[in-house]
Amino acid sequence: MGNKLLIKHAGELVTASGGVKSGQSMNRLGVIKDGAVTVEDGVITRVGTTDEVLSQIDVTDYRVIDADGKCVLPGFIDSHTHFVFGGYRMEEFYWRVSGMHYMEIMKRGGGIASTVEATRKAGKEELKRLGIERLNSMLDMGVTTVEGKSGYGLDIETEIRQLEVMKELDEEHPVDIVPTFLGAHAVPAEYRENRQKYIELLVERAIPEVGKRKLARFCDVFCEEGVFSVQESELILQTGKRWGMKPKLHADEIANTGGAELAARIGAVSADHLLKVSDEGIDMMAENGVVAALLPITAFSLREPFARARDIIDRGAAVALATDMNPGSCYSNSIPLLFALAVLYMNMTPEEAVTALTINAAAAVDMDDKIGSIEAGKQGDLIIISGPSYRYIPYYIGVNTVETVVKKGKVVVNKKGGLQCW
Repeated sequence: MGNKLLIKHAGELVTASGGVKSGQSMNRLGVIKDGAVTVEDGVITRVGTTDEVLSQIDVTDYRVIDADGKCVLPGFIDSHTHFVFGGYRMEEFYWRVSGMHYMEIMKRGGGIASTVEATRKAGKEELKRLGIERLNSMLDMGVTTVEGKSGYGLDIETEIRQLEVMKELDEEHPVDIVPTFLGAHAVPAEYRENRQKYIELLVERAIPEVGKRKLARFCDVFCEEGVFSVQESELILQTGKRWGMKPKLHADEIANTGGAELAARIGAVSADHLLKVSDEGIDMMAENGVVAALLPITAFSLREPFARARDIIDRGAAVALATDMNPGSCYSNSIPLLFALAVLYMNMTPEEAVTALTINAAAAVDMDDKIGSIEAGKQGDLIIISGPSYRYIPYYIGVNTVETVVKKGKVVVNKKGGLQCW
């Protein structure tokens, strides 16, 4: 029984099967009433109605969870976070609430520079302790895979330290961690008068070092007005590709700079934020299979207009949703809030929101062949919520409805039998 799990009698079993979904296909969830799923040695082996699955197995071989009247879904995937960092920026939050502009906050010592200073001072064990606390909170909300970015060191030593912490946490914690190198998050203070020197540091030393040590799957750039230009971003991302890191972009958040178009040209896995994306950028992403990763909690926190999710979907692109958990613009990893904002303020259907946090989020970290859906051969990452339907998640506004989390076939959260038990 140790390596075999059966979940039966799910009121709804949401498979999200059929691969990454774009446009109107995001509404096709593949819901099985009175569903069942088996997981053996960490891998899903059978999916169907309870009668179908029970007819194929000897139940006495399995640990059994009866999900009668509840909804079973693939584990959620948070495809854009910055969860390994030191320090906090609470004062900055209140400066922003009072109406202070970002540039004034920077002059006061806030912004990314504040977190860079704190993260450089933090040792590996401190970063690891904080990372575990944040991963525990994510797991409690049904997140079974998370992407984590460096970018709060802006020097080789600290960037490497952030990535090493993620590697260790990936080996020790149930949540799978997808590491991303974001040395191009900002130009650090010591290079502000010679930004070209910093770009040379990234291209000639930092990226090769990360690549040699295989510490990151992706290379990301904050391609934005006043940060890194399209030309600078392309140079950095092409270098990352040469060292085995697939490209991702923070794109078109503050101004339309052509970041989405660059993502399409360069073959990025995802372009994220996209508050100011152009129609041409959307169309190019749709044509080239770039996932549009939207981060509504950040827009909510900054009191900015939300990304045009409806337009992006209707123009045929694949949309993912992610929290953007970070110490400044979005200190939140709340999946319930993310769902609520997507449905209530971005005009996404509940079906689109579920797709965006499962199979499309898996595509945003280039893992849709392994996770993101309940299909035979996929990793056994599943969640059970307390309500009878996936529609219960945005309806129960801002409340965590996750009762049970299964990671690779093992129950790691069981709120009826005690909290996280990994």
